[in-house]
Amino acid sequence: MAALKISTTKFLAFFRTLDPLSKFIFISLGFTSISLALLIISNIVIRVTGPELILAAGDKEGESYIISEAIKKVVEQKSNIKIKVEPTGGTAENIQKLEQGEVALATAQADVLAEEMDVISPRKYNSQQPIKAAPQTVAVLYKDLFQLVVRDANIKQFVQLKGKNIALPTQGGQYKSFQKVAEHYGLVREDKKTLDLTVTGANNGSYNDSQAEQDFQLGIADALFRVRALGNRGISTLVQEKDGRLVAIAQAEAMKVKHPAFERAIIPEGTYRGAQPVPERDLSTVAVSRLLVASDKVDKGVIQEITSIIFENRQEIAKAISNQHPEVKPLVASISQPSSNTSASGIPPIHPGAIAYYDQDKPSFIQQNADFLALILTVILLIVSWIRQFRLWVANSRKENADTYINAAINLMTGQRQNLDSRQLALDIVFTDAASALVKERISQESFRTFNEAYKTTREAIERERQLEQQKIEQEQKVLSADYINEVVTLLQTSKHNKDLLLQQLDRVLQKVAKDLIDKKISQESFRTFIEAYKTTRDAIERN
Repeated sequence: MAALKISTTKFLAFFRTLDPLSKFIFISLGFTSISLALLIISNIVIRVTGPELILAAGDKEGESYIISEAIKKVVEQKSNIKIKVEPTGGTAENIQKLEQGEVALATAQADVLAEEMDVISPRKYNSQQPIKAAPQTVAVLYKDLFQLVVRDANIKQFVQLKGKNIALPTQGGQYKSFQKVAEHYGLVREDKKTLDLTVTGANNGSYNDSQAEQDFQLGIADALFRVRALGNRGISTLVQEKDGRLVAIAQAEAMKVKHPAFERAIIPEGTYRGAQPVPERDLSTVAVSRLLVASDKVDKGVIQEITSIIFENRQEIAKAISNQHPEVKPLVASISQPSSNTSASGIPPIHPGAIAYYDQDKPSFIQQNADFLALILTVILLIVSWIRQFRLWVANSRKENADTYINAAINLMTGQRQNLDSRQLALDIVFTDAASALVKERISQESFRTFNEAYKTTREAIERERQLEQQKIEQEQKVLSADYINEVVTLLQTSKHNKDLLLQQLDRVLQKVAKDLIDKKISQESFRTFIEAYKTTRDAIERN
């Protein structure tokens, strides 16, 4: 306590000697340092604790749910963001939950989501159905295709479904997509409000895809409609084991006029079976993007980090998918950036966090954490400023004489377990202190000239040591490079091993040389010389 009291007294005495501008700067630095320290602490707390997000992902057996689970695993491995994947009844429910603030992320069919976007703006001002958040696009996960499976060999076109029974739940995005196609083909009754066919899932809120498949297998339904990725397991079972047949859905471009999210697609011949191919030929159909969307309330930085992890760890996401779903793994390669022209493609605007990722070429750690690193750099600069002020205070209180500076300079002439850069830096600091002391009339001009001679002598000694050290390093690099070249040439002279083994050994030598180059154990010039020897040796081995 006594030491603290003495230090405080000295500091106050020093502070009173400052001019008004210096006092203002000193106080400003203090307040700024405290504010930035608090900001850093809050950033660290956020990064350590991490946000917890809920992702509405559809049916547990669906591709979007399976991929969402894999994304969750990889995101949690690569960051402190926690994600809970929640099963739902499909796109309609997903978007409803997101709009009501119950979830932060969701998967969605682009066409159903586009239809929902048309009514979001009016609902913002509707007191009966207000929304708390709006969806924004993060990424395109994969393409969903409209797939129509029939039992009757006479049904060869979509329009022939008139009056038939269709196995299809009415809850979710699939039914809305089916409605759009049916209306395009005129399969509506005279009232123009109901479809001129029977949907097995009508008036049954618990009816799901499994029940629809069962109705198709039992002959209760004449056809089954799905919006699923190619290779879907359920469809594969129906066409391979239950005598199902795939029927084309043509006129995708015409439907796109009214539904911009629709795209023309092909179900390639043999997709579900190669021998006796199913389908027997390429079938035209409609595709829609399966999107990952986020609430516009989610922090930009969080979405940027999630987007970065998804796009830079696709292989890890594919590995995270269970081997029970091999047909889903290839879909991860389809993850892509959404079109910037969202209005033309019928999807919501891109989330600012996703834009921040897409707008950078190759995101690095520094780019991703630029704001935080800039904050730390500012604090470091402030700390350096404080240290300089403290040094000035110490210099005023000690009143060192010229002999102190001279001894300090002479001591730096020898190593004293310090490298040359450290000694050079220390010598420059001593010179700066001596010059400052001269300005403040703590030493005489004659004493400063004596010190200056000692300073020059020490500086010249350090420079000589630096030249000798550099020569030694260059000599070591040349010797090491020569050893590697000799090792490569030795391989060329070895005839007891086969070519592949020699090439493997040659590449291992190259890896060692590259590592030594990175570690600065050999120079770039030596590395170029080695590469010439490496190429010559490799060509000779391959010719032999």
